[in-house]
Amino acid sequence: MTALDLILLCLAALATAQGVSLAVLVIRTLAAPARRPQSRPPVTILRPACGIENHIEETLASTYALDYPDYEVVFCVADPADPIVPVIERIMSAHPDVPSRLLTGDDRISNNPKLNNLVKGWRAARHELIVMTDSNVLMPADYLDQLVLQMQPHVGLVSSVPVGIRPTGAAAELECAFLNTYQARWQLTADAFGNGYAQGKTLFWRRADLDRAGGMKALTIATAEDIASSLVVRSLALRVKLVNGLSRQPLGRRNARQVWKRQVRWAQLRRKDLPRVFWLEPLSFNILLFMIAALTVVSGRIGIPTALVLVATCYAAEALLAVLLRWPLSWLSLPMWIARDALLPLVWLSAVLKNEYEWRGNTVGIATTEWTPVDARPSTEGLADG
Repeated sequence: MTALDLILLCLAALATAQGVSLAVLVIRTLAAPARRPQSRPPVTILRPACGIENHIEETLASTYALDYPDYEVVFCVADPADPIVPVIERIMSAHPDVPSRLLTGDDRISNNPKLNNLVKGWRAARHELIVMTDSNVLMPADYLDQLVLQMQPHVGLVSSVPVGIRPTGAAAELECAFLNTYQARWQLTADAFGNGYAQGKTLFWRRADLDRAGGMKALTIATAEDIASSLVVRSLALRVKLVNGLSRQPLGRRNARQVWKRQVRWAQLRRKDLPRVFWLEPLSFNILLFMIAALTVVSGRIGIPTALVLVATCYAAEALLAVLLRWPLSWLSLPMWIARDALLPLVWLSAVLKNEYEWRGNTVGIATTEWTPVDARPSTEGLADG
């Protein structure tokens, strides 16, 4: 096999992968599960909050619009003086029919501020099924039904990829380009092949499973609680299951710096805690496919029209996914998809070079965390909230 044959083979493989990811999401969308499970056990919703975000009152109020018979809401705020506190209190007062509590304070079990904020909520939860849902997630009415439906005996954690909606301006459209037709697409594809990883926007647990692994302290295995959750669940010989489209985040207006920092931070966390995923990520970059297509044009193996059709097909597939999954699609989508594809290698390289990031005003180092697999522990008693 010549070098040109190898290049052509790589082109075919990458194009096939793009086609497979498209087919997987179409099938997942058309084969969506029934709306309501047979059993609807009580659920505790933990909503960590910090500061005032775009559409925050709407997203928090959506907690009380769920079509579900029995659930409680526990809001967690680290700082009692946080400006989000009066907003939460006002929303709670407007919905006295749903059991709700606001807990403040910080339990420092890790260098992850969000995880520290959630510890008190985990301790206070009254029910066996507990979902941790970010404050900026807009919950659909069937949110809990869809989570319960996926919590099968072989599943230890149900999650949902974040999807950006209602973007305002070019930067928010760019964030949608990263979140939706790139990250959500490939994560849902991996999940379809049994290799799903959780996203921190939604983490739905059986209390007994996490307690068996060591409780909230076990989630210090990794810098990010969602990556730690995935690793913990696998140590219990259980699966992570992703649900389509539950974690919808109204973006509002963003700026380019926010989008860049968030993407670099997520890539840094994958580099540290999911190295096999991180080092293979460039294979999913459209720009790699386009570069190989350009090489085949230069070599004379394919013509320029064929290469242009390939490029157009990639972006047409993204548009089709956005339509099928009801993701945002506008005249800005195509230029933002192109901008994203140009930025992805730079984001990846920045994650290779940087060892700390900023999260809500906190500088967090990508530190090494030691953790003993659950099978090697003599006992998990007393470790639940360490």
